[in-house]
This record gives sequence, C-alpha cells and structure tokens, in this order.
Amino acid sequence: MFEKGVAIVYVSGKAAETARKIKDALTMAGIKTTVFAPKKYANKDVSAIEGTFKEFIREIFSKFDAIVGVMASGIIIRAVGPLLKSKMADPAIVCVDVAGRFAVSLVSGHYGGANHLTRLIAKGINATAVITTASEVLGKKSVEELARSLHCKIMNPENLKAVNAIIVEGGEIALLFVGDYRRVPSRVFSYKAEIVEHVEQAVEFLKGFDGGIIVSKAPTATASFPKPVVILKPKTVTVGIGARKNVDEKDVLKAVKLALKRAHVPLSVAAKMATVDVKRSSHALANVAERLGLELQFFSLETLRGFSHEDLSPDSEIVKKTLGVGGVCERAALLAVGGKARLILKKMKVDGVTVAVAEEE
Repeated sequence: MFEKGVAIVYVSGKAAETARKIKDALTMAGIKTTVFAPKKYANKDVSAIEGTFKEFIREIFSKFDAIVGVMASGIIIRAVGPLLKSKMADPAIVCVDVAGRFAVSLVSGHYGGANHLTRLIAKGINATAVITTASEVLGKKSVEELARSLHCKIMNPENLKAVNAIIVEGGEIALLFVGDYRRVPSRVFSYKAEIVEHVEQAVEFLKGFDGGIIVSKAPTATASFPKPVVILKPKTVTVGIGARKNVDEKDVLKAVKLALKRAHVPLSVAAKMATVDVKRSSHALANVAERLGLELQFFSLETLRGFSHEDLSPDSEIVKKTLGVGGVCERAALLAVGGKARLILKKMKVDGVTVAVAEEE
C-alpha cells in the first residue's frame, strides 16, 4: 500500500512541527513521504509549493497514493472536492489539525487506505483517529477492505453500496472463490471462505445468504445471481527470483513464502514465479513452482537487460559482472505481470535467494 508515496502538505508555520512528526511516523512504518509547504516555510527537507494551493493539489492529486493536509479540514476539502471521481481511483485524503490532536479520514477510507493511514498517523503522533465509515465504527470489514487484502479489482462497484449495507446491518455474506483455486484461507477477516467450481454452484450457494462476495479469475456475469453480489478479480501478482546455480529447493520455498508474507499477498491469489532463462534447468525452481501452484516464467538476459522501470533498485555490481544485467528478481517480477505493474516488495535476500513481488496496477 502507498507504493507511490504520501504527500504531506502544510500551509502555515505553526503546522511545520506536526508535519515533521507525521513524516517521522510514516517513515518508521516504511512509507515513502514527501513534505510540501509554501516557499516561505520550505527548506532542504520540505519542497516548495508553486502557484496557488488549489493548483498545487491538482498537480499532485494523481501522483501520490495519499495526501495528508496539516490544516483546517475546510481548506483541504475545498481543494480536493472538484478533483474527486471515484472511490476506486481517488487517493486517500487525511486531514490533521495543526496542533496534531486529531487525524481525520476524509476520502477513500476503505479502498484507498485513508482509514489505515489515519490510524498509523494517530498512533505515531499520539493523536485521536477520527474514522466515520459505518463498517469501521461497527467493527466490521467492508468489501473494499477485503478486496485490498486479497489484491483484487472490484469489477462491479455499483453493487458496493448494497453489499456493504448488508454487512453493516449484520446480514449473512457468502465469500466464494469460483474456479481453480488452491490454498484458499479458511477465513478472510470474519468471512468464511468457500470454493465452488463454477458460477452455477455459486448461484445455488447464495440462496442461503443475504448477499455475496465472489472472487473469480474469469469474467462473471451478475445478472443471474439471486442476491446482491460484488465480483472481485485477482490482480496478477508475481514473484521474481534470483538464485545461485545450485540453490536448494527449501531455500527457494522459504524465500517465496516469506516474500508473499511481507507483501501481504495470500498464496491463493499469487499467479507466477519468474526468473532468468539460464535457470531453466533448475529443479529447485521448477519443484517450488509446482508445489505452490505457480506458473514458472523465464526471461532472456537481453529482455532483462533492456527493461527499465521507476521502481527498480540500483544495480548490483556483482550480478552485473556475473550475468551482464544489474538485477534479476525485480525485473523478472515486473515483466511477468504482462502489463502496467509496480513493485509491492523490493528485492530482499533470503538464504542466498533474492526475491521481489510485483503487482498489476
């Protein structure tokens, strides 16, 4: 979450100290931040705002995953209001008063992560978190939160209101994985997960519930469902691997599982492992991929060498000297997504195996 980073914005000198505390708290949580302020309050750690405040907000609106305004709520609300389009696309918007007493989730509380960000900030600066979404207030998890935890796209957002209303009112919701799924967790949050082979089974299963959340890799029509249903489609999530020549299978398995855990990706929604084609003869990689039910994909050195992406870590001189490319795992993971992708876990080394995780945007 927040791979594009969080913009922290303040417009008065009194807010500078609170903005610094927020930056420190989010940095401790591993979240990339950039702090902005008018020129008279900018310094080497704070970027200057050019133009009017509204123009500045319009410029950064789609460049960050979240915007934290350290100011009166009316200021940030009026600035972002004309830019809002959809809860599925808008960045998280959080407001913190200049004294740092309250952190308020304003926009994209669930899917955009504003509620989560609000709690992080409140804990980090010793403030009170103010969250008003009904499911949060009642201690329940919304469809959007479940979709984010399963790394899924919401295919019919027009049904969110109906299904979330059922959740808030205490109705019975079925969570169904339709198709060829393995290692589905028995429960996701408070929902018991079930696997059914095809849509017709899902239709029959739903008759005993007030509504449903269906996870399906294939297109699924909603017209035939007897109850309100939200369809979730897993994003393509891939694991890139770099390893020594005679790597042990147990080390590869450990690295892949740890990487998915660190990226908060359930194994059931991961799609592929990917590496360089000189590893085609590796029984360790092949066996782990088969064991975990992941497709194993290979890329040539030429393809890896010619690939560039803003998320890539600095080149490793050792790998570059050995293979002629500055790194394998991150490039392989991003390429394996097969379209627009981003790293949700940069390369890490586990017992001689380098591993990274990429996700479809």
